[in-house]
Amino acid sequence: MVELVGLAAGATLTLIVVALHYAKGTGWEAPEDISQEVLEQRAATVPETDFPEPYNRSIGGGGATAIPAGEAEGELGEGEETEEEDEGFDPDDIADDEVEYYEIEFAKEGETIEVANNEPLLDAGEEEGWDLPYACREGQCISCAGHIEDGPAEDYIRHSNNDSLMDDDMEEGYCLTCVAYPTSDFTLETGESP
Repeated sequence: MVELVGLAAGATLTLIVVALHYAKGTGWEAPEDISQEVLEQRAATVPETDFPEPYNRSIGGGGATAIPAGEAEGELGEGEETEEEDEGFDPDDIADDEVEYYEIEFAKEGETIEVANNEPLLDAGEEEGWDLPYACREGQCISCAGHIEDGPAEDYIRHSNNDSLMDDDMEEGYCLTCVAYPTSDFTLETGESP
């Protein structure tokens, strides 16, 4: 019986000590939150860029497979004529009374919308609230690439700038939605690259 009383007394004392410990607290306090300060220091070390949006937002890693401007010269062959025709294309030069609208079916989004011939396909899709892939918004990568199911891209759009797609890619129906302006009705699959 003595052992049982001693065991009960020991357990009671242990419970009292543990209760007093937790009631009093450990005295430990969380350190000051320095996350905002760290973010500001990191931001100060990153050089400014000309990109209007974060470069890593696109699907596929930011268009790492893009060919830098000027490196593909000589490989264009017969497509150079088309590039020269589009070289001076500026959608801002289209007068208000010359703006035309085309029915563009966004296949993956499941909707058809009207897009003006002075509005990029990417902007039109974003105005609908769709989260479409892109990175540079300048036609210098293929992050925003889309596929026109109806035929060669040149039959349905004009690029204001195209530093990434080759003539073969455009012949297969690929376009850069950030700088592609419609010239006809067509069906577009976004997020498709050559």
